[in-house]
Amino acid sequence: KNGHAAGGKVKALALVLEDEARRGGYSSGDTVSGQVLVELAGPLLLRALRLEATGRAWAAWSKGSVRVSSAWARGGAGRGVPGTRREAEVRYLDIRQSLLRQPPEGEDGLFLLEAGKHEFPFSFQLPQEPLVTSFSGKYGSIEYCVKAILERPVVPDQSVKRELQVISHVDVNSPAFLMPVLRSQEKMVGCWFFTSGPVSLSTKIERKGYCNEEAIPIYAEIENCSSRLIVPKAAIFQTQTYLASGKTKTFRQMLANVRGNPVASGSTDTWNGKTLKIPPVTPSILNCCIIRVEYSLAVFIHIPGANKLMIELPLVIGTIPCTGFSSRNSSAGQFSVDMSWLALTMPEHPEAPPNYADVVSQEEFSRHVPAYSQPVDCEEQLCGHMFAYIQEFRFQPPPLYSEIDPHPTHIEERQSVSFML
Repeated sequence: KNGHAAGGKVKALALVLEDEARRGGYSSGDTVSGQVLVELAGPLLLRALRLEATGRAWAAWSKGSVRVSSAWARGGAGRGVPGTRREAEVRYLDIRQSLLRQPPEGEDGLFLLEAGKHEFPFSFQLPQEPLVTSFSGKYGSIEYCVKAILERPVVPDQSVKRELQVISHVDVNSPAFLMPVLRSQEKMVGCWFFTSGPVSLSTKIERKGYCNEEAIPIYAEIENCSSRLIVPKAAIFQTQTYLASGKTKTFRQMLANVRGNPVASGSTDTWNGKTLKIPPVTPSILNCCIIRVEYSLAVFIHIPGANKLMIELPLVIGTIPCTGFSSRNSSAGQFSVDMSWLALTMPEHPEAPPNYADVVSQEEFSRHVPAYSQPVDCEEQLCGHMFAYIQEFRFQPPPLYSEIDPHPTHIEERQSVSFML
């Protein structure tokens, strides 16, 4: 019987996760449930049917080969030595379960499964402490997986593995992510004393935090005082930073970009909310000690024959979108910026107008006061449109400054004065 059972054939081994499509990803504290499906062509003896759930972050790269001089190499000629390999790993999840509930058959500790289909349910909870978002990058990755292992005597183990998508939620409604970001920079075009003038750039975004598929409104002012035709552009960059053996490795890539209109010499251009849409990307990863994934919005100006002028604004890509209330706050902030010119023309304490009685004589005053046939109805005037009525200017403006009194009361006698040198 045992010999026949040991030769049974496994027709299918599968692992199914429940609610995987609906969830879109698991987070800290979530329960992961599913079944391991086994289909046998005949009876089969097993040592174990185990479930393993693991999660880890790893980073690895090689520092290029090093050339060794002939003085150190035997045989005279120099030879290449493999470069230093740098590696780092952090574990976030390690759960193990046995899926066989019935007692083993006999004293050898083997389990007997009959021919046909078998379902083995499983369930476990992810740790409550924050997990790191799943990610696959240039020099490392953050991976979570569930693996079912079928152990048989003599025959090699069979296994099936499914990846778990884990998301560490980032709420862009955090006050730190709702603050506007603005910067300015200027570049002198030319070299030495052959300069053609500066190119200046000021740019702003309403907030620091955005989510996938959102469009970022970009506000910018470009002034071209150089003699060259310049072209403004904007792009979203992803920067991956890896840490291993005390060294760092960085990989940077452009995800999306937009181009503005060329700005001629002596001209200016304004971006009043030019949009750039965020493509589907991994949320910002800022809580892993060996892998960081950061984003930025770069607004730059291409200048022919010179290095580009660039301003880089930090971005945080989150998972919980900005609420309407926060958006209204951002709009109000933009409105206050647009109306800031009022502060230049409407001081908090305006200066009182001059007293015309001090500069206009009574005689002039009586000559310029017109005679009115009927009184003006002020109440009727106020019922009309605001600012539609402007009262007539009745007095002449103050006279020009002069050291000669236009209304002399007496004439001083002029006397000649001589200086003895």
